[in-house]
Amino acid sequence: MLGNFFDSFAEFWDLYVQSMRETGIMVVYSLVISAAIGLLLGIVLVVTRPGHIYANPIVYQVMNIIINVLRSLPFIILMVAIIPFTKWVVGTTIGVKGAIVPLVVYTAPYLARLLESALLEVDRGVIEAFQSMGATHRQIITRVLLREARPSLVLGLTIGTISLVGASAMAGVVGAGGLGDVAIRYGYQRWEPNVMITCVLLLILWVQIVQSLGTAIAKRLRKR
Repeated sequence: MLGNFFDSFAEFWDLYVQSMRETGIMVVYSLVISAAIGLLLGIVLVVTRPGHIYANPIVYQVMNIIINVLRSLPFIILMVAIIPFTKWVVGTTIGVKGAIVPLVVYTAPYLARLLESALLEVDRGVIEAFQSMGATHRQIITRVLLREARPSLVLGLTIGTISLVGASAMAGVVGAGGLGDVAIRYGYQRWEPNVMITCVLLLILWVQIVQSLGTAIAKRLRKR
């Protein structure tokens, strides 16, 4: 049985390499865009809440509702629901390019919540101390909130990246490419159990690498 597994691995080696590359492209591009949007949304959610430096109940409540609505949608439903938007943005709804838009729309609100929680961990006493020394609101955001929350921000991004890897695999159901596409087309539709097992193992490897790297970076930042 083990011999059959290695034979299957060798037979589909080129396919695995290609699918890993496609998964990597989807994850990296989606993560960069989602992290930028999520961090911005997370900052807005923190600083506009009652009692904070840019307190604005209307902005906070509107942002809160929008993010909650987007987070409540399963990825498969979201991906189908925004097909016209995806087509308008990138000109296609299939392949790696067609998967990036729904991945960003799905991941950005999730990251916003994670990064919001990380920023809320910053001691209000530290913020008040900087305010008493005449720090501007921009300085409080850049030199206090973002600086003090760095370890938690990294861990939040790590969790978001792992979720993104899982979503990229689900995107394979609609022909987005990557490991999910290989698992569906070869592992399931052609009933190649060894292909399915290999795709699962490769996804697990992705998650382990991301988690270990994120934990190591956060640990190093805490020591500074």
